[in-house]
Amino acid sequence: MKIKNIKTLGELKKAGYKSKSIKDELRDNLIVKIKSKTTAFEGVHGYENTVIPELERAILSRHNINFLGLRGQAKTRLARLMLNLLDEYIPVVEGSEINDDPLLPISRFATELIAEKGNDTPIIWLHRSDRFAEKLATPDVTVADIIGDVDPIKAANLKLSYADDRVIHYGMIPRANRCIFVINELPDLQARIQVALFNILQEGDIQIRGFKLRLPLDIQFVFTANPEDYTNRGSIVTPLKDRIGSQILTHYPTDIETAKTITQQEAKSDIRQKQNIHVPELAKDLLEQIVFEARESDFIDEKSGVSARLSITAFENLLSTAELRTLKNDEETTTVRLSDFLGIIPAITGKVELVYEGEQEGAAQVAYNLIGEAVKTLFPEFFPKIEKLKKQEEESPYDDIVSWFFNYSEGFELLDSLRDKEYKALLDAVSPLDDLLGKHQPKLTKQESYFVKEFVLWALVEYKQLSKYRFTEGIQFKDPYGSFISGL
Repeated sequence: MKIKNIKTLGELKKAGYKSKSIKDELRDNLIVKIKSKTTAFEGVHGYENTVIPELERAILSRHNINFLGLRGQAKTRLARLMLNLLDEYIPVVEGSEINDDPLLPISRFATELIAEKGNDTPIIWLHRSDRFAEKLATPDVTVADIIGDVDPIKAANLKLSYADDRVIHYGMIPRANRCIFVINELPDLQARIQVALFNILQEGDIQIRGFKLRLPLDIQFVFTANPEDYTNRGSIVTPLKDRIGSQILTHYPTDIETAKTITQQEAKSDIRQKQNIHVPELAKDLLEQIVFEARESDFIDEKSGVSARLSITAFENLLSTAELRTLKNDEETTTVRLSDFLGIIPAITGKVELVYEGEQEGAAQVAYNLIGEAVKTLFPEFFPKIEKLKKQEEESPYDDIVSWFFNYSEGFELLDSLRDKEYKALLDAVSPLDDLLGKHQPKLTKQESYFVKEFVLWALVEYKQLSKYRFTEGIQFKDPYGSFISGL
């Protein structure tokens, strides 16, 4: 259908256009996507076998939908991606405030205009990108904002009674007729507003200032809610919950590979950072493991959740930490170091809600400890497990490294500001590290090996084989018992 040539109601009828509800649009276009084996929800990862099939069933059932999940679980993104399932263009009566369908008008303005002009009624075409409305539910939201109110200025100008429906100033929901309308954090919406909502969902009418207006709106409602809100701030009133067809539970990524994919997709980094800063795969794994550790930490509120945005902002901070070092050292390129992970602490502290014990520990210390826990968790995947207790005569693959630090009594310091050449020379000086990597990670590139060397040192600290001290300019590694034996 060549929409550019269709500008009146008569031309629309002649072209054979048939009206379709928004729920039917979504359903029909989803069926086409499924049959053609193309995804309707591009860029959402980890939901292929859980959330997306449930969402597809809800759309096929023509349901209004509630996404229930913790923060950072792509609830709003899924709602926005539903736009891809709408028809590219739909006809609208020109001048209509509520996107009236020329073949099925519902407003007084549209019906009177069509009655007056008939087939000459002008129409415009609305693109699907303009068919999305979103509102964050807050306690100060009013019925006037959502539904509408009587406009006294309009009544005075038109010399009409307040009881006349032409004096109504429509709110967000009527203006979203034939659109997807999203209400985020639904439990925060006042109960009386929620009651007004379920009247629209069930009866198709709106009530403003004492008079009832029959307005069968055609809207795909999508709500989002956080389980924490049900106890802390509010709840969804039972009649409204009863009228929401499908409630879909969202979740965080269940594996590191999926989490990495999301982070790399969402992180906003400068092109120069991408070109000049190399990030080892182990560093990417470690970043995601930190988030997994946070979700399991006793110091962090489990009910509040740990958003996927933590790993995204942390990755951005990680690149910026390495970039800052190159700028100060006047270097062109560098590789991320494990000590650069100290630069992501502000991203962690701003994204987690601590329980009482966590507050006592301190947000920065909790974040610092999460890095160590992540190192400890990942280490056995790359190197032999370090036994906590071993017999004196038993040899460990880490004995030579520990002995090296025992003999290096003044301490081994890795300063944050070291130039790449100096940093590599220091790690190369710990010769047992080369032997360990050559035996257990022989395929490592030279570029990646330095991150892994530092990774080994951090892991030995976590397993109490070495000690680590953080000072203003960097980190010092030492044998944990050397100072006692030397009498210091």
